[in-house]
Amino acid sequence: MRVTNAPASRKRRNRTIKAAKGFRMRRSKLYRYAADALDHGKQYAYRDRKTKKRNYRALWQIRINAAARAAGMTYSRFIEGLKAAKVALDRKVVADLAATDAAAFGDLIKLAQQALVAKAAKV
Repeated sequence: MRVTNAPASRKRRNRTIKAAKGFRMRRSKLYRYAADALDHGKQYAYRDRKTKKRNYRALWQIRINAAARAAGMTYSRFIEGLKAAKVALDRKVVADLAATDAAAFGDLIKLAQQALVAKAAKV
């Protein structure tokens, strides 16, 4: 006798169709096309979880660079100065300070400039 495993197959197919809710046309109604659409969607999601990190880091760098240039310093010199001063703030926090707290960012600029002067004097 042929066994179809019908309840489990139906459950799997229904789960796929429900996951494809919101997709357009046959991609939301027919199992064959919904499964393909979900596979592609999962590939994009996996890839873009990595891309999102890259995009945010680039955004932080742009914000820091804009604020540093407004204070008369380039991004690379600013970061070099922070490293020389042994400031342990990451770019996310520094970008937030640049966008929201100009006084604190100004203090970081002064700290970086002093560290660069001390570094140049040492060499």
